[in-house]
Amino acid sequence: MAKPNKKGPSKSVDIYCAKCGEKLYRYRKGGKGALVKCFKERITEDYTSNLGVCPSCNSVFGRDTLVRGTPAIKIVGGKTRMK
Repeated sequence: MAKPNKKGPSKSVDIYCAKCGEKLYRYRKGGKGALVKCFKERITEDYTSNLGVCPSCNSVFGRDTLVRGTPAIKIVGGKTRMK
């Protein structure tokens, strides 16, 4: 399978915790669909201290995985919001 484009799309979104509203990431997202995974190379600003854990409410919103051979964070459904 093809690897994701390193430069990525130009559209950036903010990702927030659905439980407490804390800002988690600034991410270059491609497409119009729901947020299922975040490729680590496309994260422009990271506000978390532990990978996949909200810094304020400590809820787990994602897990570390490989997608198409590239490191990514697989997002748990309903745990995050995008703006």
